[in-house]
Amino acid sequence: MRRLPALVAVTALAAIGLVGCSASPAASCSDPTDSAIGAAVQADGDFGTAPTVSVRSPFLPEQSGAQTLIPGDGERLTVDNQLALVDVTVFDATTGEKLVATPYKSDVASATPLSRLAQSIPAIAPLLHCAAEGSRVAVAIPGSDLGAQGAQALGVNEGDGAVFVFDLRRVFLPAANGADQFNADSGMPSVVRAPDGQPGVVIPAGDAPTEARSQTIKKGSGEEVTADSSVVIHLQGIAWGATTTFASTWDNGAPGQAAVSALPPALASALEGQTVGSQVLVVVPADQTEADQQALQAPADKALVYVVDILGVVG
Repeated sequence: MRRLPALVAVTALAAIGLVGCSASPAASCSDPTDSAIGAAVQADGDFGTAPTVSVRSPFLPEQSGAQTLIPGDGERLTVDNQLALVDVTVFDATTGEKLVATPYKSDVASATPLSRLAQSIPAIAPLLHCAAEGSRVAVAIPGSDLGAQGAQALGVNEGDGAVFVFDLRRVFLPAANGADQFNADSGMPSVVRAPDGQPGVVIPAGDAPTEARSQTIKKGSGEEVTADSSVVIHLQGIAWGATTTFASTWDNGAPGQAAVSALPPALASALEGQTVGSQVLVVVPADQTEADQQALQAPADKALVYVVDILGVVG
């Protein structure tokens, strides 16, 4: 599969890694709760700003755990490739010394899928499971779970633990979650979806449409997309009659970010006026794909079919 050059690549959060949680319905989620951590860690200051944190030291947690310090009411983290903007301050659990912190800036371009934040400390993975946008969560990791690699990344003595205070500033949808729409247009492809929301395209027999066409497959209830918007999207692109995709953020492991105005014209036009949570089907005739070839490395002389999930508007 080819990556999407027109979409902004996500970047890692500081040098710290987080593993994404396994897929789970958000309705079954609850805030992380561990009273022992709540008694040992205090974080003062407004959400979204660098907190003033005191850790009762030495704090020697017997097992990894998490405590919600400020509850949020936004989208919850439920899948590995879900994009989130997260700030964190990290402390040595033994000494209470501050080790590292992110800059606490509102730069959504640095939003990162949890699966890519998973390099050094996989023990954090299940602890942020179900945490919601707007939450401040304290996480304690004993030395046995931190491991040599995690200790080295943070600069603590091997065997010592660490305390993390996370602010989940933005959590984007994992997939389109809008209401299914009825479309009576003939000659258009149909869309099927895997349990995680990843779409597949069934292309009908016969020739492709000779004009650009689009359909709203799912209608979301979120913010409206304008020509000036930057969006977080999942995109699947396939040539008419082909059996494999030429572009897929799903296969790349994370959604992409793009300015609507930077997308190929047919895609940009189809997204304008849509709402977050929507899924849109777009067909581009073969003689109108020059911009798609340049931006998305689409094949030449082929009509193109896109399925786009609108996961958020940024800015």
